[in-house]
Amino acid sequence: MSQTSAPASFSELTQSTRDCVNAALAGYSEFAEGCPPRLREAIRYSLLAPGKRLRPLLAVLAAEACGGSLEAAMPAACAVEMVHTYSLIHDDLPAMDDDDLRRGRPTNHKVFGEGLAVLAGDALLTRAFEIVASGTRPAEVAAACCAALAAAAGANGMVGGQVDDLAAEGRIAQATDRGADAPRSPEWVVESPVAALESIHARKTGAMLNVSLRLGALTAGASAVQLSALEHYGTRLGLAFQITDDLLDVDGHQEAVGKRVGKDSGRGKLTYPGLLGVEESRRRAARLIAEGCEALAPFGAKAEGLEALARYVLERDH
Repeated sequence: MSQTSAPASFSELTQSTRDCVNAALAGYSEFAEGCPPRLREAIRYSLLAPGKRLRPLLAVLAAEACGGSLEAAMPAACAVEMVHTYSLIHDDLPAMDDDDLRRGRPTNHKVFGEGLAVLAGDALLTRAFEIVASGTRPAEVAAACCAALAAAAGANGMVGGQVDDLAAEGRIAQATDRGADAPRSPEWVVESPVAALESIHARKTGAMLNVSLRLGALTAGASAVQLSALEHYGTRLGLAFQITDDLLDVDGHQEAVGKRVGKDSGRGKLTYPGLLGVEESRRRAARLIAEGCEALAPFGAKAEGLEALARYVLERDH
């Protein structure tokens, strides 16, 4: 009697794409003569560490949904992963989130020291824009991709979200806090903590997920309707991703997650489970994923990969 094989997981279905991304990242991080060997080692230690590659996958899947190709999207896909990796290296530093484990390995600064970790992050950030500018065609698309990536990663995007995250923990002072004896959570966090949390993560996490989709779509010559649909999908995906991240810190296992768990509550960090409870957080994440998938209707069957990725985000254990 024959047995029906289990359906392939999202990771299995996207393995070949991730292999292509990993090969391209390895090539982009070789560097020409003049790059100090220890710097190259520090960069590649974090960039080539085993990872989900969600952001490059979003870029490639968005490009394909809009009628583009993996090849055309690859420089932008690798660039966004470099910016993401730079942010992880810096976030793990003692002055930021102070983590000693990332992707199941010691964090960059634990291996190479804080100074070199900062510089490795700096090098990845600048390399990302070099890759987009030189590898994306035509030139006007490359310029649009550079502008979008810079906006998402900058003061109004990821960096701004990180600043407000630290401020919400009372670890840095806002401009209105000057003159206080010690940093404190700004009033907007106290008055509306859920709205504050969503604002933080729409920038800290969501901006880079959203721009991954936009970069892939731009390389495919996407229409305004397609770009709008992807933005609606990406906004909801980003919030759902952060909710599941917060849930993993509550009930995840360090071996699977690849970093310390249970640290957020001990630091008084704003989290969805802390504000809404675990069950309501799960319900909210599921609702966001459903709404995000609905936004993909204009793409029809071409959005199957993006829908599968959204389900993976909801079900992930790391």
